[in-house]
Amino acid sequence: MTDKPAPMPTTDTAEFWRACNHEQLIYQRCAACGHVQFYPRPFCTECQSGEVTSHVSSGQGTIHSFTVVHRAANRSFDGDVPFVLALVDLGEGFRIMTNIVGDGRLSATIDRRVRIIFEPRTANQKIPQAILEASP
Repeated sequence: MTDKPAPMPTTDTAEFWRACNHEQLIYQRCAACGHVQFYPRPFCTECQSGEVTSHVSSGQGTIHSFTVVHRAANRSFDGDVPFVLALVDLGEGFRIMTNIVGDGRLSATIDRRVRIIFEPRTANQKIPQAILEASP
């Protein structure tokens, strides 16, 4: 696999990481007020209700902002530079920070369409990454 850092699931995030292993990106919606949120929490950040439910995202989104990293902060990422770190707005109304991966990653632009894919980080854990969709 890799020597890159791997997530350490907690009680609040275990469902999210299990879903990633099934190549599903999940987010939450509050049953009380309708607020959409990401990352998983035991309560709604808008109204503090405990009535949050998990939903599977389409994994389709657009780049809100990005940066190209030329010097990795952790040596385990040295082989990936330059890499693209992006804020991606998903169609369901939440934003995720992720890497843009793939050969075309350096052609990332704001508002460019992406889709979420899942990269094995360890033998037991996949993590969400994004890949650029074909240009129109």
